[in-house]
Amino acid sequence: MSGSSHQAPLSQVQHLQQHHPGAVPPMHHANPGAPPGTSAPTNQKVDRSALLQLVLDLTSIDKRENALNVLSKQRDSWPDLAPVLWFSCGTMAALLLEITSIYPMLSPPALTAPASNRVCNALALLQSVASHADTRTRFLNAHIPLYLYPLLNTLNKARSFEYLRLTSLGVIGALVKTNDSEVISFLLNTEIIPLCLRIMESGSELSRTVATFIVQKILLDDNGLVYICQTYERFSHVALVLSKMVYQLARSPSSRLLKHVIHCYVRLSANSRAREALRQCLPEPLKGDFFDSCLRDDHTTRRWLSELVANLSRDGPTNGHTLSPAPPKAGEVEYKSSKRRFPLGVVVPCCCLGKVHCVNENK
Repeated sequence: MSGSSHQAPLSQVQHLQQHHPGAVPPMHHANPGAPPGTSAPTNQKVDRSALLQLVLDLTSIDKRENALNVLSKQRDSWPDLAPVLWFSCGTMAALLLEITSIYPMLSPPALTAPASNRVCNALALLQSVASHADTRTRFLNAHIPLYLYPLLNTLNKARSFEYLRLTSLGVIGALVKTNDSEVISFLLNTEIIPLCLRIMESGSELSRTVATFIVQKILLDDNGLVYICQTYERFSHVALVLSKMVYQLARSPSSRLLKHVIHCYVRLSANSRAREALRQCLPEPLKGDFFDSCLRDDHTTRRWLSELVANLSRDGPTNGHTLSPAPPKAGEVEYKSSKRRFPLGVVVPCCCLGKVHCVNENK
């Protein structure tokens, strides 16, 4: 490598340390002679000068694919990769360009495995940015999660599409895993709930598990619980999908997925109006010992199931204040694919919502 090529990453480090202290820790050269892109064992210190060069390579069309591949694999070895990605000139734009470049391949479906893998590597780097405390708020303020929604809105069952949905869900999952109310407030103003509900109905087991986890984390936030239980339409859509999942799990058990479904029900039962409605529509398999064998070794989920049953039997009717159907209010939209209403959120970029068309009922 020429001397000039070494200067670029060092200059980048100096800039970041000057304007964003702590973004880049001191360099430790595990193998000074190794070229950029050489994987370092996880038990050795990472050659940060090589990684910084890879970050700069993201802005080069010719070098981007290799940089995406190596950085996505080594991101856990570099805890402060997220601030470097965010504050490096042109890096985030390059990652978004990778995502938007495949929009035309989504419908009609023309996504190849190499193209899917490349975008998944870019999404893995976005996940690092989404989960880091120093970049998460900036990530939300830039509305970057909206660029992922067209990827979540695909229905194709091919593996290339499934990997794309799963990795996109991973970015949203990294956001909600932080238990940050700011994250939930942002998501409630977008279409993430109906997108997750549809994946919960028809996705692969792993995608359904991550999508259910996201809905669970939204419900665990007080504002999220109030939002979903605010109208009959929102509650009934969530309850209907959860009910379908319970009966599917009764036929094909999955303790990991069942755990998140039960936790969603427990959280819904904490709302008095939802609790009254659940007394009428709780799936039969949850009322008895149907899942005892599936949950034999999962004491936490067994406790949640007992808590759910106790919540539904602890008090009487809510004096008429129940969740009942109501006409759509101003600012709400109907999703033709689900026939359920959620308030209109921020419009996703490039209008790539596929077959889910929002209808403004005020027009």
